[in-house]
Amino acid sequence: MSMQNIKLASIIQAPIISEKSTNAADQSNQFVFKVQKSATKLQIKNAVELMFNVEVDSVRVLNVKGKIKRFGRSLGKRSDWKKAYVKLQSGHSIELATA
Repeated sequence: MSMQNIKLASIIQAPIISEKSTNAADQSNQFVFKVQKSATKLQIKNAVELMFNVEVDSVRVLNVKGKIKRFGRSLGKRSDWKKAYVKLQSGHSIELATA
């Protein structure tokens, strides 16, 4: 495995499994991933194609702001993170239960 492939593999941190992401997968063949904050759309596309052996149609990204939370007397802040919606070309699919 080349160094480029190792960097691409570290871009995707985790799939996001929620009611909203499950509906997106069923209705429009979109899958949702938590990705590195510095990742670009092209890097995310290449990483998904490499890891799951599928063809990516489009990638939409959004930055999620961390919430302010209270821990006892003090206030704390959760980390900011990046979410990617990856739409696959028709005929391709990702089985997250087995991946």
